[in-house]
Amino acid sequence: LTFGYAIFRYRLMDVDLIFKRGMVYTLAAAAIAGAYFAVVAGVAELVHARVPSSGPLGLVLAIVVTALLFDPVRKWIQDGIDQFFYRTRYDYRKTLIEFGRELSAETDLDEMLSSVVDRLSRTLLVDRMAIFLSANEPPHRFALAKSFGMAQTSGLDLSFLSLPRPEIGAGHLFFDNTHQVPRETPSAQQTIAKLDLNYYIPCRAQKQTVAVLGLGKTVEGDFLSSEDVELLETLAGYLGIAIQNARLYASLEQKVVEYERLKDFNENIVESINVGVLAVDLADRIESWNSQMEVMYALPRWQALTRSLGEVFPAKFVEEFYRVRQNPGIHNLYKFRLGTPSGENRIVNVAIAPLVTRKFNVIGRLIIMDDITQRVELEAQLSQADKLSSIGLLAAGVAHEVNTPLAVISSYAQMLAKQLQGDVQKGALLEKITRQTFRASEIVNNLLNFSRTSGTEFTKVDVNRIIHDTLALLEHQFKTSKIRVQDELGAQVPPIHGNAGRLQQVFLNLFLNAKDAMASGGTLRIATSNGDGVTVVVSDTGSGIAQEHIHRIYDPFFTTKASREGQPRGTGLGLSVTYGIIQEHAGKIRVESRSGEGTTFYLDFPLAREAVNV
Repeated sequence: LTFGYAIFRYRLMDVDLIFKRGMVYTLAAAAIAGAYFAVVAGVAELVHARVPSSGPLGLVLAIVVTALLFDPVRKWIQDGIDQFFYRTRYDYRKTLIEFGRELSAETDLDEMLSSVVDRLSRTLLVDRMAIFLSANEPPHRFALAKSFGMAQTSGLDLSFLSLPRPEIGAGHLFFDNTHQVPRETPSAQQTIAKLDLNYYIPCRAQKQTVAVLGLGKTVEGDFLSSEDVELLETLAGYLGIAIQNARLYASLEQKVVEYERLKDFNENIVESINVGVLAVDLADRIESWNSQMEVMYALPRWQALTRSLGEVFPAKFVEEFYRVRQNPGIHNLYKFRLGTPSGENRIVNVAIAPLVTRKFNVIGRLIIMDDITQRVELEAQLSQADKLSSIGLLAAGVAHEVNTPLAVISSYAQMLAKQLQGDVQKGALLEKITRQTFRASEIVNNLLNFSRTSGTEFTKVDVNRIIHDTLALLEHQFKTSKIRVQDELGAQVPPIHGNAGRLQQVFLNLFLNAKDAMASGGTLRIATSNGDGVTVVVSDTGSGIAQEHIHRIYDPFFTTKASREGQPRGTGLGLSVTYGIIQEHAGKIRVESRSGEGTTFYLDFPLAREAVNV
């Protein structure tokens, strides 16, 4: 009768279970019976010895102790029988539930499924198995995620797993013969036959089936026992929660990656714009400092971040910031002169705006600095060029008109001097008149040179040769003035497109100005180099130029040279003419000087370009 029940209930799957449980209970009963008689005898004797008048009390105590010992003895025998029946699989079965509890710690879904397939295939010794995952979005179709021992995994119609099935609601889906499932659709029948899986156990989380475990027969061709199926159903519960957690973790990771990408994208925008951007918190500590700020302010980001505004910027800028920081709206500072840590002065347009959240809560201040130093310099150069052009036109007209009376005065003065050779006093006066007319004529000629901005012939010229020729002209003057010439001309300076005579006038003016600035002697350094163009550096160790005069040195008739013996030492046209000639050659001129520390002029010329026939 017992064998008949096992065949009917378990379809021959649990015959070993019947033997095992029968053996367990038989051995447990035998052990309890033996223990019963021993305990009864021992307890009764002990009670009777201590309490002679106890009567049947000892027997009752013995029965109670025996009943309490039954379950521990049964479990002990159960473990022994399990180890005997399953041998090497015993430890796997014992730790399978612990493995299920540990699944939730795994966040990588693929590794988790691989681990489940490996553990179950080794524990249950099945010939094939698979794990099907449902889609996150409706209609939650299933797809094969992991498999073991299966050859055909393509072209599968898994819709039979998505349909409402009472069998799955009861615990699991079982197919006795995978090639004969008449209740399924033709497409599902083909899939079930291809998979050849007899058990489909749902893995649920939050009342939703997130995966299905599919298992075949054992490697010996037997069905799984009901105890194995119960074990799998328990494990499926843990697996469903673990899969849900892994998906949530993957979704969170994806969002983190997306947020990081957006953050990097926004930072790249800030880094790419050509204005300096920095942000300060409510405590005026710098929290952001873009690359343009590093370049413009000559301070690396790591040295600026987390420091207060007063530690990084000059006091004048901090005062302006504090003046507007409490006021709402955007505030601008135009052409603000900002001193940098490297000692340079930058001219910037500054915008200071509140830094707010999406809910318009102020969390700091945003400061934007647009470096307009070069723009201001270009504007100054354009203004200077316009001024020189206007003065040049005026000078040209004046020079022609003045030259004629000067020539008449000079001629009559010389004629009178010859007639009055014996009159020393009048002769001296006439000599002064002649000398001053020559000086006036020189000024007029300089005016003509100043106004002559076109009509010169440009060819390829060697800058080094022009400098050598000019130095040769002034060699005697430099020796008598105790001026040492330091020649640092580059060996391979390419030619430029220009007029040799006009360029010689430029270098002559600069060298003479340097000589006049070094009244007690000194060093004149001339250097040439090439890069994008040709650069000429003319530096002296003379008296220098006061800062308040720097912006006026190219103005016509402006001079800082002191008079000597009542005679002026300059006309104030040398640098004006030089500036005009440099402009003719599409070059640039700039100066660095401090009073008492010498002066350095930098001249930049573009390289000569070869004509290309197209």
